[in-house]
Amino acid sequence: MDGAKFRVHSDDVTKATHEALERRGVTNEDIAKIVLDMQLPFNEGLTIEHCMESVESVLRKREMQHALLVGIELDELAEQGKLSRPLQQIVGSDEGLFGVDEMIGLGAVLTYGSIAVTTFGHLDKNKTGIIHKLDTKYGGQVHTFLDDLVASIAACASARIAHRTRDLEEQGKTFEDLAPEDTTPETHVEGAET
Repeated sequence: MDGAKFRVHSDDVTKATHEALERRGVTNEDIAKIVLDMQLPFNEGLTIEHCMESVESVLRKREMQHALLVGIELDELAEQGKLSRPLQQIVGSDEGLFGVDEMIGLGAVLTYGSIAVTTFGHLDKNKTGIIHKLDTKYGGQVHTFLDDLVASIAACASARIAHRTRDLEEQGKTFEDLAPEDTTPETHVEGAET
């Protein structure tokens, strides 16, 4: 089959992304807990459900899906010892001077503006929630890329909520007035993608 003419359907990419995260032991709720922790001090009435809706919206972005699929694949190949030397040792040990993992995570947040970039930096440095667990190299698993990619998802979902907060403030409302499914209003527009 000619690769130039074949396109993978968006639904297949979305499904593969969710399966890859599940395979690595990361749930939307794990990420949403980080988002809630980051945004609750600034958002009256914010719930885990609002945060989960925002995480799911971020996971529908092709850029994020592609970053996740590449990063998780590299982590899994490193676990299996299938990368060439010296990349195998670098990724397998999450070498401190190896910054490609952070660059993929950082690249994925750029769509959501400066607030996502600064939040990503905070999460990369402080490694809260599931990010800390992924970074601590337990059970022989390699998460060189995944910890940064989860930080990227959480940063983007947090940025979405911060921007939505401004919209609500201008309407004299808070998240208490907003159903979780309305956290991402662009999903209700015919033909619009997040």
